[in-house]
Amino acid sequence: MKTLSLFVVALLFPFTESVCPDKELGLQPWMPGHSTDHRVIIGYGRKVLLTTSATVHSIEILNGGKLVIADTNRPILLRAKHILIGNKGELHIGSPDCPYKGNLTISLFGRLDDSDQEHRYFGRKFIGVGTGGILQIHGQKKLSWTFLNKTVHPEESNDNSYLYQKSWGSRGIIIHLISPDTGKVLHNDRFDTYQSKDESRRLAKYVDGVEAGFIIAMVVNDEGSNNLEDSAKRSLSRLGSQHVSSLGFRHPWTFIAVKGNTSSVVEDHAIYQGSKASSEAHSSCVFQLSYGDHFTITTTSQWVQEAEWTDWFDRDDERGSGDWEKLSDLHRAHPDQTCSNPLDIQAETLDGVPSNQTGDVIHKNDKNYGFVCLNKDQGPLGVCNNYRVRFLCGKLIHPKASVSIKLLSTSTILELAQEPKGWGPGDRVVVASTDYSMHQTEEFTLLPCTTCTPHQVKVQGNTQFIHMGEEVDGVDMRAEVGLLTRNILLHGEMEPSCYGNEACKFFDYDTFGGHLKVEQGFKKFHMSGVELQHMGQQTMGHYPVHFHMNGDVDQRGGYDPPTSVSGLSIHHSFSRCVTIHSSNGLLVKDVVGYDILGHCFFMEDGPEERNTFDHCLGLMVRAGTLLPSDRDSKMCRDITEGAYPGYVANPRQDCSATSTFWIANPNNNLINCAAAGSEETGFWFIFHHVPTGPSEGLYSPGQTEHTPMGQFTNNRAHSNFRAGLILDNGVKTTKANDKDKRPFLSLVGARYGPHQDADPFKARVPALIHKFVAYKNQDHGAWLRGGDVWLDDCQFADNGIGLTLASGGTFPDDDGSHQQVKNSLFVGESDNHGMPLPDSQIWGLGGVDLTGRTLPRGIDFPIRGMQIYDGPIIVQNCTFRKYITLEGRHSSAFGFRLNNSWQSCPNNNVTDITFDRVPITSRVFFGEPGPWFSKMQMDGDKTTIFHDIDGSVSQYPGAFLVKEDNWLLRHPDCIDVPDWKAAICSGHYAQIYVQTRNPANLNMQIVRDEYPDWPLTLEGALGKRKHYQQFQPVIMLAKGYTIHWDQAAPNEVTIWLINFNKNDWINLGLCYPQGTTLTIISDIHHRLTKQTRKTGVFMRTMQREKINHSNLARGYYYWEEDTGLLFLRIQANNHREQFAFCSIKGCERVKITAVIPQGSPASNCMAHAYPRHAEMPVVDVPMPRKIPNTRMHSPEHFLEVKLESYSTRFFHIKEDFAFTEVNGRKFYQPEDGVQLTVIDGHNGTVTECIVFRNSVLQGIPAQIDNYISGLRDSSVVLMTSKGNLVTRGSWTKILEKLGVDRKVLLKDKVAFVGFKGSFHPGWVHLEVDSARAKIHQVLPIPVVPKKQL
Repeated sequence: MKTLSLFVVALLFPFTESVCPDKELGLQPWMPGHSTDHRVIIGYGRKVLLTTSATVHSIEILNGGKLVIADTNRPILLRAKHILIGNKGELHIGSPDCPYKGNLTISLFGRLDDSDQEHRYFGRKFIGVGTGGILQIHGQKKLSWTFLNKTVHPEESNDNSYLYQKSWGSRGIIIHLISPDTGKVLHNDRFDTYQSKDESRRLAKYVDGVEAGFIIAMVVNDEGSNNLEDSAKRSLSRLGSQHVSSLGFRHPWTFIAVKGNTSSVVEDHAIYQGSKASSEAHSSCVFQLSYGDHFTITTTSQWVQEAEWTDWFDRDDERGSGDWEKLSDLHRAHPDQTCSNPLDIQAETLDGVPSNQTGDVIHKNDKNYGFVCLNKDQGPLGVCNNYRVRFLCGKLIHPKASVSIKLLSTSTILELAQEPKGWGPGDRVVVASTDYSMHQTEEFTLLPCTTCTPHQVKVQGNTQFIHMGEEVDGVDMRAEVGLLTRNILLHGEMEPSCYGNEACKFFDYDTFGGHLKVEQGFKKFHMSGVELQHMGQQTMGHYPVHFHMNGDVDQRGGYDPPTSVSGLSIHHSFSRCVTIHSSNGLLVKDVVGYDILGHCFFMEDGPEERNTFDHCLGLMVRAGTLLPSDRDSKMCRDITEGAYPGYVANPRQDCSATSTFWIANPNNNLINCAAAGSEETGFWFIFHHVPTGPSEGLYSPGQTEHTPMGQFTNNRAHSNFRAGLILDNGVKTTKANDKDKRPFLSLVGARYGPHQDADPFKARVPALIHKFVAYKNQDHGAWLRGGDVWLDDCQFADNGIGLTLASGGTFPDDDGSHQQVKNSLFVGESDNHGMPLPDSQIWGLGGVDLTGRTLPRGIDFPIRGMQIYDGPIIVQNCTFRKYITLEGRHSSAFGFRLNNSWQSCPNNNVTDITFDRVPITSRVFFGEPGPWFSKMQMDGDKTTIFHDIDGSVSQYPGAFLVKEDNWLLRHPDCIDVPDWKAAICSGHYAQIYVQTRNPANLNMQIVRDEYPDWPLTLEGALGKRKHYQQFQPVIMLAKGYTIHWDQAAPNEVTIWLINFNKNDWINLGLCYPQGTTLTIISDIHHRLTKQTRKTGVFMRTMQREKINHSNLARGYYYWEEDTGLLFLRIQANNHREQFAFCSIKGCERVKITAVIPQGSPASNCMAHAYPRHAEMPVVDVPMPRKIPNTRMHSPEHFLEVKLESYSTRFFHIKEDFAFTEVNGRKFYQPEDGVQLTVIDGHNGTVTECIVFRNSVLQGIPAQIDNYISGLRDSSVVLMTSKGNLVTRGSWTKILEKLGVDRKVLLKDKVAFVGFKGSFHPGWVHLEVDSARAKIHQVLPIPVVPKKQL
């Protein structure tokens, strides 16, 4: 019957063990005691319940053995060198439905150099879950982390101080009743003991009724003694007053005491000094609260005499015997303006120099006598200065009484976004930095708080730094607050210092912590509500939580429910947080990782997929030694294991990638996670071209580079050094060798192009980054390189550079893809100013308000919102806020990659942009030589361009913005934007990619036939030691160009047609030495298959015009030997997809093979080519019309001005013309001389147009000078000239008044844009020529000066 009963119970309650495992029937109590030699084996069906603390050498659970930890009201400490859960072994601590409620610590002890044999798989100091093992640990459910919901400042007290003040109208004795427990005022009252004896009796009754222990603070205001009778005096004496019995008329009196404790009394009493003198009583007392908090009560009772200074008087001067300024003389002369008994005197010279700074010997300077300086005291030839004096005169007194309470708290109240369920006194929390440095992260201990609201906690100590708890300028900058304490603790016991390990070169503390490792084939694993401290080791494979080669750990692998870790706190770890190694489908949720060495949330070999990080927080992630990517610069240089002999580390390229989230396969999910401070990067998507380590062979080469991205939503990154988010780079998957000496797993280049099924021949699948927030990252908010990477609804603020979207360099590897950012917010310098610190933080002026703030890089670093690099990209419906250029700091909403050698795509499209508190001069900056920009001599610096689709940037819809001095892209109607170092142009643009071999170390010069005086010199995108070189200029289509070299022409030139649509063409002349033999073919190169197909040949023709009649199969070239130019037409014959660089059939190319005569000179044919082949500049695409000011959403706008002064000649007849055009309105100059058109710099309206004839300039130059002097400040002055201008004379000095900072030699034709004002804008511009002078530019209206750095 007994057996039957047990069987029935088992049927009725089959899952009893999963509810409360320590209540399972049949568990044997186990109390092993304390012996470090005791090696415990629990097996063969033995099931034990640990009920008390124990110390053993080790525990092995296997073969049906089970260990359960009892949930008791007594803390349990279990110490062991290791715990191994082997095949069919089980360890249970709580369950999902019955979380462990007690306090349990599992402490792993042991040293790296122990003599014990280490386990072949798990090593030392571990909890190991082997094949067939079960580990279930479930601590109490607690809120893992949340946000600060109110900003905390170091200087602020969390409790409001109290101040009570009264003067006339509140006569009598004022009393405050104060709680000794909180310092709060419980009640206050006033008793007019001057007016009424009833008030005196009421006072006595009030005092007698106060319970013992409460604090009483009293002051007299005005008068309180007249009707203060004996009963009240006796009551106050019983409190401990010594002075109340002698209180007289208008005597100040203060009193503080604890009722029932006369020794606590603090009292003061003063005598009334009459109506013209001050008197005061003052008492102060400090009262202690719990946890070091205290409050100070201060009482004052005063008669206050205020004072004011008279006017200055100068009765005498220095003539005669000296300067006498006697008070008696001044009082007789000015009885209503002086006083007979002043409180002080001041004397100074008439121009404001104080008498003690003049060097004169002063005879007398006395408030009651006056001031005297005698000439005889100043030496033989000395004479006193002429002085003036003033006196400080007192007013009639008035009463003033105050009671103040200042709470001086060594604790802080944190206002949280969520109710901190499960948090309690004694728990430790960490508050993230909200500035650039992760080292502003702070730890605190929770205190009891009876007055806290459900969303508040009190912590011990005050913050050292500002921690934001609010949205700033539209960006959520709230600090994360993480709970570190759990009721189950796994920790490693540590030695006091580092020992016996290579890591000791870099760390002075022991880094040999405990670790937890899960082996392939485990049966079940779930862990929640656990704290892990001092876990991880600076040795490979030993991490706080490590899933090693487990394959699928969700339903796909037969795990139901899926494997998960949740609610963990991993802090002060010596190697990572959670490592996922060749394991898939793991759920990592609500995990906090803090103060970690090496990558925190880490994927190891590349095949890890379908894992989910949900609501995880990592902060204070430091460099570690394990992998090159973990290491900082010093470690990178010092650790050369795995490198080839002769290796010289380049830390910024090979190493220095420590990241909070290191994602080795894009097919993983990151949701609601925060990377709140790393030495390098918050989130880094990295690529293994082939799987590495024991995962070798698990996928085909290049698969991860094409794998679609999992979900990346609602994540945030801040306080990181390199970037908040990087999607770029791979790791080196080959061993070091003589060709590549870098160690295995060093950082290398990689290109990401997501496609369906990771197949580049199938449809592209965009990687979607949604609701990402990046702020206060020193270098980048995000750097994303790849194919289709699309951002939506993201926020970037206070980053050195908000966002860079990068493609493949030469042109995108995933041709036809593009990157885009839409519906997003960029903030340059927010109202999160940070705070000045004594460390290396950069502090300087900045922001719209030009106040002190922390800065991301150097003081003059050019902060940029959207950095345009190569492309193609789309920026759509984005807002840029608070980007402002300062004199000496070129910040801008849109900028370009600094020192860029790569291509810039004309299909970089910008549309629907909103600017908020971004001056029009700060919208874009193309760069200029100087700090950070260097010499602007690299190819990419010279070829920058983007397309302003709707004119929301430039106010010219459809315009292209190009660098101002790139004459390959300009035409006669382009409009200069001096503040941007740009020009607004129109046209059809594409690129050619010129690849050269033999030699490769040469420079190329390309010239447009329409602008032969403005060649573009390119150095090439690759180093001069490469076996080939490449040049990537942007060109205007349907134009002619010539190419020249600084050495003999290369033997092989391949010209790729980039961004050409079908039938697009250019004519090209390439310079070759005489005697060159040429072979020219055309082909199509398919970049995916790497196959090249010849499509045609070029035949020589003796008629240059015939090159325009080439076709696909046969082309023509014209060899002009006297100039050395090889002419041919480059034309696209196939259609191109929207964003593709090459045609749908592949990249169309022309390949020129030349046999160059030995010893040929440099192939520069410029002198022979021009002016012979020069052409008249033609505008093929008309310039767009400017958006009317009435449609602008800002009072700022561009004012378009055009000035021309020129001569024409028809046979022997010469005619001069000059005009000024302002926003389409022309002002023709009617007479010889100069015409001045004046514009109001505040609103852009033309106020006057006037001509000064040559006769005036020569005869009466003062006339034009007086005219300029009479103009209002902030006037824009436009000048043209006509006829034979008077180029010399004093009239030319007006140019200096209008902003020309040096003398110039004028010529007949002048076009000048100047400015009358207290500053000189950067757009002031002067052009002079003997035949034609022209300026066409925009001016920012209103005209305002740049703020100084």
